[in-house]
Amino acid sequence: MAGSNGGRIVAPPVPMTITQIAVVVADMESALRSYTENLGWGPWSVFDYKPPLLHDTVVRGEKTEFRMIGAETSVNGLGFELIQPVSGPSIYQEFLDTHGEGVQHIACMKHSTADSEALKEHWRERGAEILMGGRIGESIEFYYLDTSPLLKFVLESGSGHAIDLEPTYVFP
Repeated sequence: MAGSNGGRIVAPPVPMTITQIAVVVADMESALRSYTENLGWGPWSVFDYKPPLLHDTVVRGEKTEFRMIGAETSVNGLGFELIQPVSGPSIYQEFLDTHGEGVQHIACMKHSTADSEALKEHWRERGAEILMGGRIGESIEFYYLDTSPLLKFVLESGSGHAIDLEPTYVFP
């Protein structure tokens, strides 16, 4: 059975703490206005993710270029992200095409490189392969794991969130 060792439960090598919840949207400006007006969330750090900022991108094992707009804010210490796919194949566009707008992934981030590699192995042993990944700037690695069969959601992990970087602009 995946995740067990002779009937023993084997926990991940590092604790998995939720750092962000992400929603895929079709129109970033409309979503930013709606979340700000209806929930009072913000300000939002908005990023135009495209090369050279976004690089080394892979979708289902194939080197693939994609572009997206992301907006991040903190809600009582928990990160919340809106993502609008712009071009190229991505799991964001697949989600939008299949399900429409909604919660696409939950992130457990900010691991060291060694922890990140250990977590990849932890999930690989459980059959959760990497769906998509890449790098943002020089400091951030991100990847999405196909944990849906085990957890009923896609898990994002890696070394950090872009909210720590200089945004393209801030909304409002």
